[in-house]
Amino acid sequence: MKTPPIGVQAALEQLPGWSAAQGRDAIVRVFRFRGFAEAFGFMAQVALVAERMDHHPEWFNVYNRVEVLLTTHAADGVTEKDVELAMAMDRAAQGRMD
Repeated sequence: MKTPPIGVQAALEQLPGWSAAQGRDAIVRVFRFRGFAEAFGFMAQVALVAERMDHHPEWFNVYNRVEVLLTTHAADGVTEKDVELAMAMDRAAQGRMD
């Protein structure tokens, strides 16, 4: 069964710190950590969650910064899966951020 999109605004109401992606039906956030080890540890922890969910982020890492974009490609937009993964990312980042 295809997951229906909920829309960017509905997702953002549940996700402080996240914003709308420019030119895409997606949500974004930049996480800044104390250093590379914290950023990489965050990505490793989130990768395990994403794999269990079978829902993978678009992300980019340079040193202490991890830029994340979430959308559900199969639904052509933001779904509850994106909200769930974003919340897991927020939890994983706690205590690691600069």
